[in-house]
Amino acid sequence: MPKLTPKLEGAPPPLAPYSVVTEAQGLVFVSGQIAIHPTTGETPDAVTDQTQLILHNIGNILGELGLTYSDIVKTTVFLTDIRDFGAVNAVYASFFDDEPPARSAVGVAALPLAGLKIEIEAIAAR
Repeated sequence: MPKLTPKLEGAPPPLAPYSVVTEAQGLVFVSGQIAIHPTTGETPDAVTDQTQLILHNIGNILGELGLTYSDIVKTTVFLTDIRDFGAVNAVYASFFDDEPPARSAVGVAALPLAGLKIEIEAIAAR
């Protein structure tokens, strides 16, 4: 299967030259999502609210492709303050059943827009 870059209706638009999603060989790569509401463009302040919005956006992206959270095999979480790890975990855990995907969490100096505290990318399998 060649690489596909499906166009999505419900995803926030990319901030730079990249695809929101790329699919190849049965794997779906969701580019790092930041806390931007897809219709209003608003970003919540609290890291927990940002986490929830990001995971909802990822769920909507996957849903447009006929996938769910249970199809996610790996995520990477980028935090501007690694001390938010516990608060993020509480929200993150609510999106996954008893078998969450593999995950990495990385502390970073900054994200693309002021006020962003978290970014999450995901890989799902068909």
